[in-house]
Amino acid sequence: MRPIVGAAVLALASTGAVCAGCHKGPPAGSDAGQGGPGPTTDQAAQVLARVGDRTIRVGDYVAALEHMDQFDRFRFQAPERRKELLAEMIDVMLLADEARAKGYDKDPVAQQEIREILRDAMLAKAREGAPGPDEVPAAEVSAYFDAHRADFRDPERRRFSAIVLPAEAAADPVLEAAKKATPAQWGELLRAKSVDAQARSDGPVDLAGDMGFVSPPGDARGVNTRVPDVVRAAVFDIAVVGGVLPRAVKAGDKLWIVKLTTRTEAHDRTLQDAERSVRVKLAAEKMRAREQAFLDELRQQYPVKVDEAALAQVKVETPARDAGAM
Repeated sequence: MRPIVGAAVLALASTGAVCAGCHKGPPAGSDAGQGGPGPTTDQAAQVLARVGDRTIRVGDYVAALEHMDQFDRFRFQAPERRKELLAEMIDVMLLADEARAKGYDKDPVAQQEIREILRDAMLAKAREGAPGPDEVPAAEVSAYFDAHRADFRDPERRRFSAIVLPAEAAADPVLEAAKKATPAQWGELLRAKSVDAQARSDGPVDLAGDMGFVSPPGDARGVNTRVPDVVRAAVFDIAVVGGVLPRAVKAGDKLWIVKLTTRTEAHDRTLQDAERSVRVKLAAEKMRAREQAFLDELRQQYPVKVDEAALAQVKVETPARDAGAM
């Protein structure tokens, strides 16, 4: 099944009809995604294809188009592409009907997937009317910024390169050579001595061993999974850009010789700098609030009771780990 076409029509066909309720005329262009007013009620009800005793109508076809990404719809401006979409809808209807006839729709996984499609449809409905980022009031953006100034205070960030040696290696000769090395010599030394896998990666020799950026210890935004905390702290002991720390840093079973390559000074972002990110965050929060309010309303309407004892007895099987990967 072609993914772009199939995903669109499968979502519409999964509950037993290609698009129940689409005959009212969705707000799509009736000319296969070319824009303009949607089909009238009579146009939407026009039969495009009969599949056994079932029908695919214009409204169903337009709804399948509307379910796609707007860029994907451009594919179906050509007449042959429109036939391709209709053929795919027919295939989905045939296969879905046959699957139901064989009872596949009773499979727990299939039922869960159908529920998830319906869930997404209901949550999309709940989000209707929520403001987009550009619609969030300026006063609300400003108030959020003032209340969260610390979130917009960017700490100093440092980028560094490292020669990583085994803990038992003689680090002093390498350290002395590193202190005197030009950028190109540093890269050659690193590739000759470092046991870090990325040290031998292709690229300019003077950029070999790059470990990326870190922020000062204690700043969660500066975590770098490749860099042990003790090494991260040591990077901030280097006095000048281009300087090499005058000692090797032991971290686990490795010794690190580190060189500071770039430094970005700490600074506070202004409201103008942060406005777009604040708008996006507030708009997302408003959408989540609408979803949660709708779920809360449903839980009031349909009380939920969970058997904690039964849940505790559920065993989750996990595949055995490959001993060779340890």
